[in-house]
Amino acid sequence: MTGAYGADAYSTRRNVSDGTGMILLGACAGWSLITAAAHDGRPEGMLLAVLAVAAGYAAGRVSGALLPVAAPCVGAAAGLALAVVLPRLSPGRWYTAPLGYAGATAALLALATGAACCAAWAATAPGLRLGMGALACAGVPAGIVVGSSAGCVASAAVLLCAVAAGSARGRGPWLAGLAAAAGLVAVTVWAVAAGTLPAGLAGALADRLPPQRVPRWEDALRLADRNSGLGVGPGRFGELSQVLPRTPLSDGRPHSAPLQQAAEQGLIGVCLLAAVFAWVLYALWRTSRPTPVALTAGAALTALAALASVSNALSFTTVTVGAGLLAGWATARPWMGDTMTSGR
Repeated sequence: MTGAYGADAYSTRRNVSDGTGMILLGACAGWSLITAAAHDGRPEGMLLAVLAVAAGYAAGRVSGALLPVAAPCVGAAAGLALAVVLPRLSPGRWYTAPLGYAGATAALLALATGAACCAAWAATAPGLRLGMGALACAGVPAGIVVGSSAGCVASAAVLLCAVAAGSARGRGPWLAGLAAAAGLVAVTVWAVAAGTLPAGLAGALADRLPPQRVPRWEDALRLADRNSGLGVGPGRFGELSQVLPRTPLSDGRPHSAPLQQAAEQGLIGVCLLAAVFAWVLYALWRTSRPTPVALTAGAALTALAALASVSNALSFTTVTVGAGLLAGWATARPWMGDTMTSGR
């Protein structure tokens, strides 16, 4: 039984974590306005993404406190339905699999799988847990149906992490490993853009990406090198790119969140993006929810971070709202029936 002093200390740490997150999200919005004012940029996309994450997180916290099993279950079903039904999230003809619009599809499938696994770990009835597990497994065949191999891989990876999370004793090393995995993907993308990888490895990676993806990354890094302080301004990559004018039906983005931040908002923008991800993992480390729930959500959000490093997944509001919802569900404190056990 938790004493009054322990409850007060936990509440203080929780408030500090929540306050830090809101400060970071506010800083992301504020910095986008500053860089936009300096270079006549368009910060609306960044502001919408921040608003979507904040709104999703708030909704996840409230619904997760009231309905810790039903809320992520409904969210998982909605995510799977959107990934299969919504046309703009399916791979288009001019986007070669496995990424492009399929990057957003894969992100939704990973988030939906993570939400279903969290619901399964939160359920107490064996039958209900089995049903949630079946819903979680649906992400892999859904990826096959929509033609997203990245979605299959991401969903399978989240499932494996969810199963392994059941035997985890401490969540700190696991979350540190997830952070390292996301960082490794981002560093690899940066190295590909800089041309510092061995030729064989770089060629193998480029062969698995859609045409013009690596030239976009190189273009973004070129702009970042020339404008490392404030960047070129939010939404201006398409105007200044040397590659996009030769690319038909371009969406004006480099299809890599870290490189887009570096090109449009400078190194501070990259640091803010990394800080928000680190805050989410920290909140999962401090949450009172069971360790399997925290680690499963962390795995799904890490899959999203990896996909965002190699695609434009974060450009879709459905994805950013889904990320906020999953983080909120995994850090919500149910009103009844949950024990206050913050993992270390």
